[in-house]
Amino acid sequence: MNSEIVESFSAMVREKGIDKDVLGGIIEEIFGLLVRKKYGEEANYDVVVNMDRGDIEIFLVRDIVEDVEDPNLEISIDEVNERGNDEELEVGEEFVEPLSLASFGRRLINLAKQSLNQRIREIEKDIVYNEYKELLGDIIIGDIYQIRKSDILINHNKNELLLPRSEQIPHERYRKGDTVRAIVKEVRKGKTGPEVICSRADNMFLERLFEIEIPEIYDGIIEIKAIAREPGERAKVAVESQDQRIDAVGACVGMKGVRIHAIVRELSNENIDVLSWSPEASTMIVKALAPGKIKEIELDEEERYAKVYAENDQASLIVGRNGVNIRLAMKLTDYDIDLIREEKPFEEYDDVELFDLREELTDEVYEKLINARYDTAVEVLNAGKEKILEVEGLDEAAVDRVFEIIEDQFEEE
Repeated sequence: MNSEIVESFSAMVREKGIDKDVLGGIIEEIFGLLVRKKYGEEANYDVVVNMDRGDIEIFLVRDIVEDVEDPNLEISIDEVNERGNDEELEVGEEFVEPLSLASFGRRLINLAKQSLNQRIREIEKDIVYNEYKELLGDIIIGDIYQIRKSDILINHNKNELLLPRSEQIPHERYRKGDTVRAIVKEVRKGKTGPEVICSRADNMFLERLFEIEIPEIYDGIIEIKAIAREPGERAKVAVESQDQRIDAVGACVGMKGVRIHAIVRELSNENIDVLSWSPEASTMIVKALAPGKIKEIELDEEERYAKVYAENDQASLIVGRNGVNIRLAMKLTDYDIDLIREEKPFEEYDDVELFDLREELTDEVYEKLINARYDTAVEVLNAGKEKILEVEGLDEAAVDRVFEIIEDQFEEE
């Protein structure tokens, strides 16, 4: 029976990766529990486990006495002699008695099994926890085996990993059985076992994809200095080359964009801007706000605040769709950025004859402006509302309408 038990334990060592010495220690502890349950907490015993030979030996050690007061701790010299030991033992010495498993009875053996199974489960949980602790920040590849309302469960090496909605790329569609890549973002000890949280939305996932697709980054020739990302929408990655002969941006994009396209496909067509890193905050902000063009920038380095000035027609490019471009620039540079739009001087526009706006202005208003010697739109704008109000027959509402029509004309340019 002993060898069968040890063989089953050896199978655990092989299948579940439990350390042989650790398991041997647990077996000693469990069988020690049996002895204490049967012979009392103060019992003197020894458990010897040889995992290599497949052997368990349990010994109860009692003092030899003339008169026994506690049979769990003592044995009479008469009983020792009756057993016919090879050794000649005397009062005051110790009597070592081997115990068989059968002597403990079915109830205690079942208790030992339960205790052992519980300890094995705890060890298995620790093994899984430590395994994924080592994988923090690394990419794993698993299969989707369950899709919940908000979470996805991934099977990885027969372990259950969690991909919460907050760590998914928005608008991605997942199907049971699909293979998915993600990074191990967090490992924590839960009530029922270790909880492994994965992510496809974290910046680290994008960084690991760059390392996979771009050998120069993996080798440390090109360094990723900063990443800003709105998953599924857009990302900005600032890179720097440690070798002046290598163009960092070009190496990341690859010939005809083949390298960056592989990353974009993995991220559900997330638009990725790669730009060269600069230690100068003003330069970095200008690059981060591309493709919009900036005229001037004011920095407060202590408060990490930047005020940027740009012409009105560049504002939409700087801000980006739904403000994504300027938000990413702030994340990338760690600066709060305020955009100041500068209206283009009217003189820089192609002037428009008031005659061309006659239909919108109405004949009556047009005649009044012409008679007051205002022939073009720029002349009216340069005069200002107060001056135009002096024109006979034009009230405030009419003047507001004139300026609205003219300004709309220039905005269209």
